[in-house]
Amino acid sequence: MKTILIVEDSATTRSLIRAVIEELGDFDIVEAPTGFDALKILPSQDFDLVMTDINMPDINGLELINFVKSNPRYSNIPLIIVSTERSEEDKKRGMALGAAAYVTKPFKAMELQDTIRKLLNL
Repeated sequence: MKTILIVEDSATTRSLIRAVIEELGDFDIVEAPTGFDALKILPSQDFDLVMTDINMPDINGLELINFVKSNPRYSNIPLIIVSTERSEEDKKRGMALGAAAYVTKPFKAMELQDTIRKLLNL
């Protein structure tokens, strides 16, 4: 079973992303309301995918991506940014740090599912 970590400060958006993932099949889904919580959760298990917002309290999504990609234990985990930030600069920054995909909110369920399928080879 594939394990996905959702890092998103909005409980509503976390629930929506969870529902979109659950439509794809059986996954172990772990949720973190902040980047700091994600850093505490990461060592607890092996994740196949991390999905993160950019704008969050304490540690933002870009800082989280930088940490994940610079740590040899986690550097192979693909990351998807799911954010309201729409500028090319934000997308370029996220991708330059190592994100595998960038999906803007509000997102279409099919777009997010296609991105997840591609990154997890489903």
